Amino acid sequence: NEFGEVSIDDGLVAESLDAPEDLITLDNGCVCCSVRGDLVRTLGQLTKRRKDFDAILLETTGLADPAPIVYTIQTNSKMSENYFIDSIVCLADCKHLGQHLDEVKPDGSANEALQQVAFADKILLNKIDLVTVEEKNALKARLALINKFASVIETERSKAPLDEFLGLNSFTMESVLNYHPDFFEQQEDAKHNLDSVSSVGITFTGNLHAQWFNLFMMDLLRERAADIYRSKGLLSFHGQGDIKFVFQGVHEQINFGPAKQPWSPNEERLNKFVFIGKNLNREELTKSLKACIYNEEKEAADAE
Repeated sequence: NEFGEVSIDDGLVAESLDAPEDLITLDNGCVCCSVRGDLVRTLGQLTKRRKDFDAILLETTGLADPAPIVYTIQTNSKMSENYFIDSIVCLADCKHLGQHLDEVKPDGSANEALQQVAFADKILLNKIDLVTVEEKNALKARLALINKFASVIETERSKAPLDEFLGLNSFTMESVLNYHPDFFEQQEDAKHNLDSVSSVGITFTGNLHAQWFNLFMMDLLRERAADIYRSKGLLSFHGQGDIKFVFQGVHEQINFGPAKQPWSPNEERLNKFVFIGKNLNREELTKSLKACIYNEEKEAADAE
């Protein structure tokens, strides 16, 4: 599920799979609210092929509240007859989670970070290499106060053995009801307010100038890192041949490098960008990114 209007992650996931799998993208909305109907319809259609697959891995957006999803699967008869929840896994960013747990949402809406931790039976505590041991232990103590039932698996670059959190049937409604005794009553009127968060998706053709793009990103993150929850993109750079570049960012932390697969000979060199956060200006971002397209005359002028 992609909150952004431009789909990027499905292609990256497909490239990284060791064997072919079916990928279904629910984009331009949050699976727990605006596209929850799409999820129900998709799962309903998949029941006809139930013997063709072992499991469904639903990757929600980082903005999703797991409560409505659990409620839907537990209370919708067609869902509960054909599916059960094996586990709820929370991928927690050790570097940035604290500030999101502290965030106060408008109108009494759910804090998604808090809900994701509270509903999880497994927490992958990622990016432990970016914090001190003291910071990591303080966050683990805080997670235990929120959810003492979830086991914590420490990871770097999200690498964790699958047999530690998949296929264990570790989800129980008991742990949910311990946190939310009136869970089923609350979900009827639950709020999930994302009015303060928006997504900007930008696509255009052309080769980017590496230095100009790097300067743009450095300036953007220096000034706006707190407001930019997620940033990601697929990029084509001048002078780099068929190498397709990928970047993934959380606030000021950016991971940048070549994609697993290069641009294919007949593939359009379409640069794709997604920014998710607060107070985003689509026109300004689009103008600044397009200014990074390689231009021989501009480069000559900069060199003088």
